Amino acid sequence: MQWIQDLTDFIFLSDPPAKADILFIPGNGHAEPSEHAAQLYREGYADLILPSGRYSKRINAFSGQTSGSRTYSGSFVTEWDFMKTILTENSVPENRILREDQATFTYENAIYSRMVTDAAGLTIRRALLVCLPVHARRAKMYYETEFPETEILVCPPQGMPIGPDNWYTSESGIHTVLGEVERCGNQFHDILCQIQNITPTQHTSIF
Repeated sequence: MQWIQDLTDFIFLSDPPAKADILFIPGNGHAEPSEHAAQLYREGYADLILPSGRYSKRINAFSGQTSGSRTYSGSFVTEWDFMKTILTENSVPENRILREDQATFTYENAIYSRMVTDAAGLTIRRALLVCLPVHARRAKMYYETEFPETEILVCPPQGMPIGPDNWYTSESGIHTVLGEVERCGNQFHDILCQIQNITPTQHTSIF
């Protein structure tokens, strides 16, 4: 069905990597995005990596690693601690990793990452955004909001359980992807109004 393909194309963004100024990693407990970012770093696509994340706002703690073929050990107080460990254990020098360990949700990842790059005096003309495939659209929308002058290329890791070829075949995939579609509408309502200088009001659907 065409609408399934339309939703797939909307949510699952993936760009070929290109030489960039920085790699962004929104906070998460999955090993795969940081491992992929480390690979992109080793291949010379960017000289700096900025993982961003404290922990989930919902539970006020970092719950630990949730996926990945390799288990990383350590005392991880924040998502940033976890991602930094993965990066360094995959041959990224510590002095190439910037720090942002206060964000508790995706929009804060983008907001606080902008604060970090501004404080460092960095000009970001192009960035590679390394996130979970299912989070690609929403993460890109947030980072584009905070880095409007920057070309954002989305480079998710491959082989995750929920992907463009199978999300519509399982209840968990349907729930996750359609939840992302809903968040793209709900979470960006006030943001778009603010960008357009429109005062948000309560709206009731005509349907």
